[in-house]
Amino acid sequence: MTNSVARHAVSAPTASAMGHNSDTSHRPSVRLADDDDCVLSIGEVARQFDLTPRALRFYESRRLIAPQRRGATRLYRRADCERLGLILTGRRLGFTLAEIGALLTRPDGKSLHLTRAQCVTQINFLEQQKRGIEMAIAELRQIYTSFYQTLIDPSAKPSR
Repeated sequence: MTNSVARHAVSAPTASAMGHNSDTSHRPSVRLADDDDCVLSIGEVARQFDLTPRALRFYESRRLIAPQRRGATRLYRRADCERLGLILTGRRLGFTLAEIGALLTRPDGKSLHLTRAQCVTQINFLEQQKRGIEMAIAELRQIYTSFYQTLIDPSAKPSR
């Protein structure tokens, strides 16, 4: 048994909050009926989570979600949508699908159980990525600025 202080659970979003994140400009709110028997098609789930049906089929092929099937039709219940919300949370946090799969195999399956060590490792990884992106942006700005230099002095050549 692990120390409860060392483990943080990222809970599944509620039905009214699924699809929401800190940047709500591109993620619509996902609202499901309170009825657990509510069934949604792949198209409805894709629209509600701002995904493509292809992305949902990909998550299914990776065994991250397992909607019920009626012939070739996929049927998504509330639990499937809650699990999809967790998958998207894991993606937003920068975890790979393999890591998300491992985080979802925990006993309750209704939260991403992250250890303190996993949080620190992920923060360090994301900060390293951020530094790389900032360097790339600075370099692109320098290249972009060099184009103006050629407008002012046609004999000057762009740095690239």
